[in-house]
Amino acid sequence: GDAALRRALYAHVLNVQGRCLYDLILYRLHESPEEEPHILLECDSSVLDAIQKHLKLYKIRRKVNIAPCLDLSLWAVVPGEQAGDTGGSLAQCADQALILTPDPRTEVMGWRLITKKGVNLSAIIPESHIGNIQDYHRHRYKQGIPEGVEDLPPGVALPLESNLAYMNGISFTKGCYIGQELTARTHHMGVIRKRLLPVHFSAPLPKNSIPVGAEILTESGKSAGKFRAGSGELGIALLRLANTNEPLCLNIAGDKVKLTASIPEWWPKTAGK
Repeated sequence: GDAALRRALYAHVLNVQGRCLYDLILYRLHESPEEEPHILLECDSSVLDAIQKHLKLYKIRRKVNIAPCLDLSLWAVVPGEQAGDTGGSLAQCADQALILTPDPRTEVMGWRLITKKGVNLSAIIPESHIGNIQDYHRHRYKQGIPEGVEDLPPGVALPLESNLAYMNGISFTKGCYIGQELTARTHHMGVIRKRLLPVHFSAPLPKNSIPVGAEILTESGKSAGKFRAGSGELGIALLRLANTNEPLCLNIAGDKVKLTASIPEWWPKTAGK
């Protein structure tokens, strides 16, 4: 059944101030009862060493082995424009893959597939079209889905402002975790003034010329938020919800580039109020 296919969990490692350090997707591997349990952990490749060090701090005396899986490949299976019953047809091919599971964050991100390196993808997913990593990032930006240290700067990004509660990334019933106090308090106070939103620029962005955290301004020159990452005319920005319907702009090397923000379709319907 569908539940058996759901083998992924979205999570973040927070610091004591309740700010995001690393975003992770955890996968449960099917093992036979006599095997040691294995959990695969997906992270931004640029922080692979940092995450291993971080996890080892909390190992204490447990017999836990933490090692990178360099023989595996990760694929995002994103539904095409005419998405039919992708789930049903994918479920039949799942035995060829190590893991094939719905993306735990939101339906618009499709499925996650983990294979051994060098596996023939069209054997696992017939009629699939292999895109490039840029296509994947553009899909994320269009949907306003943050991922990795560029979109979620470690020690800066806050989980609720980053929409983790909408992406199944926070439990409000779980016992103690580092950073819980601020997260729970903000959630129960119920006021989140800024959120990560997809933004659309009036002209494609020049490559690499936007400083990290560049200020986004309203027409009257007031700060509306900060730019996080983007590609071409699409991007993701942390914006005050009060300013989302206004014309906004970003100063790039003395030029004003206009942009518009939008509330993603996949958010809960009560959101963004």
